[in-house]
Amino acid sequence: MELTAIVAIIRSDRLEEVELGLQELGVGGVSVSKVKGYGEHPNFFARDWMVESVRLEIFTRKDKVDAITATIMKTAHTGTRGDGIVVVYPIERLFNVRLQSEAVPDAH
Repeated sequence: MELTAIVAIIRSDRLEEVELGLQELGVGGVSVSKVKGYGEHPNFFARDWMVESVRLEIFTRKDKVDAITATIMKTAHTGTRGDGIVVVYPIERLFNVRLQSEAVPDAH
């Protein structure tokens, strides 16, 4: 079974909507972190141009990637610069620390 990691950096104010969409889709796990950075939409009023955003990380089966990325894109979209990015990475191996063994994500 092929595994993937989905990483999304989105506007902080869209997080709740994205979380609800992922829950409706049945995604069983997501990690969320506060991040700072700049790209398409720098904050020119900040000394370092940094904008506060959130980063989501989801580990899932490859066959679930299209549905999850579509949900993130739909729910994070505002139509303005700086809406964010979504990246999909292949996973070579995934381990469960509690079980001390290699793990396979659920059907989410």
